[in-house]
Amino acid sequence: MSDPDLSLLSTGELLRGIVDEVTEIRAREYTVMQKIAELNRRGAAAEFGYKTLPQVLQHAVRWDPKTAKRWVEQAALLSSEITPTGSEVAARLPITAAAASEGALSIEHVAVVAEVMKTLPGTYEAQVVGYAREFAPAAVRVLGTRLIYGLYQNDPEPRDPEPEPAGNRLTLRQGKDGGLKVAATLDAVTGAKFVTLLDPLAKPRPTTGEGPDPRSLDERQGDALAELVDLTLRADMLPEHGGEPVTLTLTMRYQDLAAQTGAATLDNGEPIPADQVRQLACSAGIIPMVMGSRSQPLDVGRRSRLFTAGIRRALVARDHGCAFPGCHRPPKHCDAHHIHHWADGGDTRIDNGVLLCRHHHTLIHRSGWEVKIEHGIPVFYAPTWLDPLRKPRRNQLHPAA
Repeated sequence: MSDPDLSLLSTGELLRGIVDEVTEIRAREYTVMQKIAELNRRGAAAEFGYKTLPQVLQHAVRWDPKTAKRWVEQAALLSSEITPTGSEVAARLPITAAAASEGALSIEHVAVVAEVMKTLPGTYEAQVVGYAREFAPAAVRVLGTRLIYGLYQNDPEPRDPEPEPAGNRLTLRQGKDGGLKVAATLDAVTGAKFVTLLDPLAKPRPTTGEGPDPRSLDERQGDALAELVDLTLRADMLPEHGGEPVTLTLTMRYQDLAAQTGAATLDNGEPIPADQVRQLACSAGIIPMVMGSRSQPLDVGRRSRLFTAGIRRALVARDHGCAFPGCHRPPKHCDAHHIHHWADGGDTRIDNGVLLCRHHHTLIHRSGWEVKIEHGIPVFYAPTWLDPLRKPRRNQLHPAA
């Protein structure tokens, strides 16, 4: 049968066709893994005169050694095994196998789920596979890491020596041309402070008649560091970000802070132990924020076209970064977006605002994606070509999720 004339299909039909065909490809990949597992059970490598099955596959389908080994390993995880006594043992990742058989997971997804499940109890497999059905493998790895941290963060480790606290290191080398070479290693808190100061100064310059900013990221950050040195010499002129002086935000439950348990999270999602938070609180101003029953911040801003510093602070506390599903961008990379646009009568309130990185801000304005506030939380709906049922989606990458 000849291929259909693609020029006769609408753009939405083309994209829907890609989604359907990739799903079919993934389902066929699962079938291939089942056949690989059966070859392994039969000891096919020895039958063909090879040491291992990956070596057979390298020659049979022209895979690189690493690729062949990965397929054999994933096949073993998704298939039942026959013991020497002839009894059958269920697959080690049965829920993952079921999702892969539907075409919902790629082999890359399976590899990440297997990696995460090495540390988590088996009861978490359904939750991790649920992530994998909605997000790319890299996002699933981040979500899995957060699950692991939340599960084991308070476990005692009596056999392990207390780790040495990460110290700050700064190496300065004067060059022959008079320039200075700088190399630094900073602990998590100091590093977050440094990035918070540097980031607004390292943004690309606005496009002018001469075109966009030609500097590379390294060049922009170098120029930002030079500007930061000048600003430090003029301490009363420190930069602003999001309409307020540069601020390091840590979020945690007050009960945990008082009891010195658990951890807080920085803007970038890094966990900070409670004792370090208490130490920071001794020398830093604290801005309390009253939260609603579902942890949504109450309305703190005044009616205006631009989001005020107070409203943005509340959005940061609620969204913890770009709210778009699967995006890990921290608050300092985000704009405050009017869900119901100001020009269309939308108010500048917390329940009409959402944090979005520049890329997803543009996407929301120009595509079929929609965002709504439901029960005080941003919820996104994909275009029909991506999800005909338009199921609600949330970003589960940020600590607040």
